[in-house]
Amino acid sequence: MTPFEHSASRRTILTALAAAATTGAPVLGQLAAATPASAALPSDVTLPDPIEYKSNTLLYQDTNLVEGTSYSRRYRRHQQFDLKMSQKYGFQRTAILALHGGGIEIGTSELCLGIAGYSPGSAPGEGMGDPAGDPILPTVHDYFMFEGLLSDGNSALHVTSKNCDDHVALATAASHLNVLSLHGCKFEQLNLPTATYPPTGDLGVAVVGGLNAAFRAALVTEINSAGFQAVDAYDPRYSATLGEFNGSHDKNPCNRTMLAMGAQLELTTELRKSLFGNPSSRGGRAESWYKSGGRFEAFRDACRRAIATVEAGQPIL
Repeated sequence: MTPFEHSASRRTILTALAAAATTGAPVLGQLAAATPASAALPSDVTLPDPIEYKSNTLLYQDTNLVEGTSYSRRYRRHQQFDLKMSQKYGFQRTAILALHGGGIEIGTSELCLGIAGYSPGSAPGEGMGDPAGDPILPTVHDYFMFEGLLSDGNSALHVTSKNCDDHVALATAASHLNVLSLHGCKFEQLNLPTATYPPTGDLGVAVVGGLNAAFRAALVTEINSAGFQAVDAYDPRYSATLGEFNGSHDKNPCNRTMLAMGAQLELTTELRKSLFGNPSSRGGRAESWYKSGGRFEAFRDACRRAIATVEAGQPIL
């Protein structure tokens, strides 16, 4: 397939996905109608994944995608001010990012909201909070999320972290001492030595990366103490296979902080799904994070304790 044909096929797929998200029509039916006969392939041929957008800017410029239908961006920067000469007030030191939220890497949007101190949502009449409403926890953090909203095929909206050039995302990272960036992966991608890890056979694992070693250590300690499995991507026992997940690139937004270092979590699908009573859809996750037997809250609070530990050593003078 020539580069032009690959680009045209990719655009056809995205057009159908965006239309399906808008109309609710079956994606496969639209693809069948939209694909030229000359592009037909034998039934035993599997198409490769679409070429990834090289930046958020290029994604936003694609006229086949509509913000609010194909994808969304949500963020919150908390208003703070110091107007009294005789008093000193605190300042936000940590931001939470979910660069591949929504249907791209499921569960990361909800965790972003939760760790930031807000509700991921609530079933009607259950009173568990509104993401756009008041915080549900006493301490809050700024956050940014990019979310895939397509009914299927959200992986086409994935932009590699080091290629992220969203102005709000980068401005959020640059104005904080710390960033915790949330990501999703598949367990088999990690190539961990399964003969020894995970010892329980549970494939729910959090790989902790980023250039802030103290932040990584706090996250590993708190997540493990909360009953989950976490490994430091730089641990020599595992680092040989975790290079792709160690968050070491200086252009990764988790490291584009005031300190030029931060932390990220790569959470396996098994771990993310276990945090919800119904992980199958955005609505299901929003209405079931508090129906996971306390797992969502336990993981959320472990991350918040790690943040508090790091911030305790970062006084604003």
